[in-house]
Order: sequence, then structure tokens, then C-alpha cells
Amino acid sequence: MQQVAVLGATGSIGLNTLDVIARHPETYQVFALSAHSNLTLLAKLAEQFRPRQLVVTDTSLDIRDFSQQIASIDTSIGIFQGPEALVDVASASDVDTVMAAIVGAAGLASSLAAAESGKKLLLANKESLVVAGELLMQAVRHSGATLLPIDSEHNAIFQCLPVDYSAGGIEQAGIAKILLTGSGGPFREWPIEELVKVTPEQACAHPNWDMGKKISVDSATMMNKGLEVIEACHLFGITTSQLEVVLHPQSIIHSMVSYVDGSVIAQLGQPDMRTPIAYGLSWPKRIDAGVEPLDFRQIAQLTFDTPDEQRYPCLKLAIEAFEAGGSAAAVLNAANEEAVSAFLANQIGFTQIAEVNEMALNSLENQFGLDIDGLIQQDLRAREFARSRIERIKQ
Repeated sequence: MQQVAVLGATGSIGLNTLDVIARHPETYQVFALSAHSNLTLLAKLAEQFRPRQLVVTDTSLDIRDFSQQIASIDTSIGIFQGPEALVDVASASDVDTVMAAIVGAAGLASSLAAAESGKKLLLANKESLVVAGELLMQAVRHSGATLLPIDSEHNAIFQCLPVDYSAGGIEQAGIAKILLTGSGGPFREWPIEELVKVTPEQACAHPNWDMGKKISVDSATMMNKGLEVIEACHLFGITTSQLEVVLHPQSIIHSMVSYVDGSVIAQLGQPDMRTPIAYGLSWPKRIDAGVEPLDFRQIAQLTFDTPDEQRYPCLKLAIEAFEAGGSAAAVLNAANEEAVSAFLANQIGFTQIAEVNEMALNSLENQFGLDIDGLIQQDLRAREFARSRIERIKQ
């Protein structure tokens, strides 16, 4: 019986994880659930899964009524508050598997704690690798943790790689290139000059995936794909020249691996996150995820294209950030979170997200170390810089 901690349980990845777990009660047991502020949903999940611990990360909330509600469900459930409680849960000796599904840099410390503790880490938090990829991968190597990517694209790549690819690197494994697919978002065919008119509602209407608002906007700008480039380079030990981003609007092929003999192995499936989640939970085996198999007779066509740098400047910025190294990716990620938040609040325009990101990336050199504390300081500094630029745009 695997004891699973689901961090970010009330988000889409967390809920899909719990859906898969509920299908296999003989194999998985929920040890802990965390949420930032959605106490209503967290209470419902606690009643259904009866975890041993609950974590509320928002320290501004008064959780006394919530605690009483949980006590009426099960007095043995422990309730903790604050981000430090996430670290405690992620490294708890009773936990076998940690689903890291907290959006943003808030999930960094707990992901790192899980890696340092040698857990099976199911990583759905992009920022852990974007902000602190070298630290995280080093922790995995030192502790012997198992790191399994949950992003559909990285999970697909993982499924297409040979089992022993990491022993000598991708070149010795006969790999020519990794092909990272992306839908191109809802504005793939819009005239570029019309992008200044994009509204938050339009940006959040992803054509294939049901995601949160922040990730949906990142998909529309392709910053999401840029962050995935950085992730892939850390995960698979490659350079940006060994990876190619391919537009694939149907989101049926989730990514591919091209081999030196001319073969290309692709992972296909429905655009449903339960597939990579189930693969991560059960690896190296496979379990039912509740996902319908593809019906190839109903797939009209599979098309591919090259992303346009003018349409997707954020993708180019992310590649530049990885190549620059140091804390550049941390700066870009922090600035982007602030810019997307401002866009969703109708404070800046859609195309100004990239403008804020570029200003931050070009203006901020690292004044701190590259350990976790230094990266967090640089993250905070980048957020301050981005907010100052946003204020100027608003005026």
C-alpha cells in the first residue's frame, strides 16, 4: 500500500490524482492533502479519503471553523497551517510518494524536500525545475529519489526513452533529438497584430485542455512550452540544441523522441492528465486511469508546424534564460507569474506579458547565491521589478 501525499489537492492535477487513486484503493492510500485556501473542497476531500494530515498553506486564514468541521468527520486527522508544513509532509517518513502539484514557486521547497528525502516524486510543479533545476536534480542523485515527470509532454518523452538512457546520456542511447509538442494555444491562427486585443476570458479558453487560469494564459503565450523546454533540459540532461518544439494543434501526440537510425517514437493519447498521473503512480507498471483509448477512426488529421517567434516571444525568452544559466530562469518565471496575474486582473494587455518578462530578464543579474535561499531572494527581487514595470504600464 503506497502512502501518497497530494500537495495542491484542490487544483486540477490534484483532483485528477485523487480520481486515479480512488480507482485503486487496494494499492494507494492518501496520507496527506494540501490546499492553499479552498477549505470547502479540502473538507470534502478529507471526508472522502480520510487522510492522516491536512495542510492549509494560506497563513492569513482563520481555520478554527474548518478544524471543527474536520473533527466532526474524523478526530484523528491532523491539521497544519503554513508553507513549512508542506516541507514536513513531503519529507515525512510514512510517505512513499509525493504528488507535487502546487502551481508556482510556492511548490519549490516541498518538492526539494521530497527529493532530499528519497521519495518517489511525481513532479507536476514546473517551477521546481525551472527555478532550481540543478539543485533538484542534484538532490535526486544524492538521495536516490525517483523523479517522474507528470507534465503530459515530459511524461510522454519519459515513456519514449530507453530504460537505461541516463546511464551514458542521450547520445550513447542513440537519440538524435527530443521533440516537444505544443498546441499553440487558442491564438495560433490569429493575425499577430490582433493579439493586443486578447482578453483574459479568451486566453483562458484552451482548445484542448481543461487547466487553471495561469497555466491557460501560459499556454496562450507559449511560456508554458518555454518552461517545459527548461524542464526537459534538466530532466533528460540535454541542451536546447538537442530539443525541438513542434506545434501540434490536436494534442494527440504528447511528445516524441527521434533516434539516429531514423526512427521516431511518439506517445499518443487523449488530452487527459489522468494518463501521465497513473503512469507516474504505477511506474514501471501500468494501471487503469479511467481514460478512454484513442479511436483512430475518429482522428481526422494530425498536423505539425514550427512556432513563430513573433507570435510567441515568451518561448524564445525561456530558451535564452536556460542558456544564460544562473538565476535567469528564476527571474523569468517570477516576472511571468506577476505579469500573468496583472493580465488576468485587466491591468496590462496580453502582449505586454512578454514585454514585462523581457525587461526583467535583461535587467536583473543575480546578487545572491544559487542555493535555495539565494534563488528565493532573486525570485522576490524579480517580482518587485515586474510589479514596478506593471505599475508604469498601468499609468
